[in-house]
Amino acid sequence: MDVDSQPTMEETILVGDDLMMGPPSPIIPQEIASHVLEGVELCDGILRNLFLCLQINDIEPFCQDELALYRQCAEKRDKELRQRLQDSERKLGLSMPFDQAKERASQLESEVTSLERRLVLASGIEGIEGFRQRWSLHGRLTDTKKRLESLKLGMEKRKEDEPSKTPTRKSGFFW
Repeated sequence: MDVDSQPTMEETILVGDDLMMGPPSPIIPQEIASHVLEGVELCDGILRNLFLCLQINDIEPFCQDELALYRQCAEKRDKELRQRLQDSERKLGLSMPFDQAKERASQLESEVTSLERRLVLASGIEGIEGFRQRWSLHGRLTDTKKRLESLKLGMEKRKEDEPSKTPTRKSGFFW
């Protein structure tokens, strides 16, 4: 492989749409936001610098460093947030009362169904607006499915850890 044939950062011009390469940032439910967001670099300072650069220079080619820094920070942040969301749902499945956990799982299942329907409807929208809607809905759908899976894993783990509530029958005959 020829090293010169590989594009370098200097040869690549980033634009705002390059920030939409991976999945969108996860949506954090309000009830677990404080726990999930604690200690995570939110990239707000880098984003502020990016907007300031765009305000001053008016076009993206003059803000390459800011775009690259923000993309890198956002990818790291989103990966960490997704992991924390899944961990939090698993812990909820383990610790909250079982009826509440079942209700939460039911709510997440309803949300998955709703997002799937909206994704089907968005498939009929053409152009960049259709792409953006499908991109956003697909990311939310994937995240919600993983949250549901994590919640169910926590609930199953709880079932395995709880001793059987039915008494074991002892046979009266020993030979």
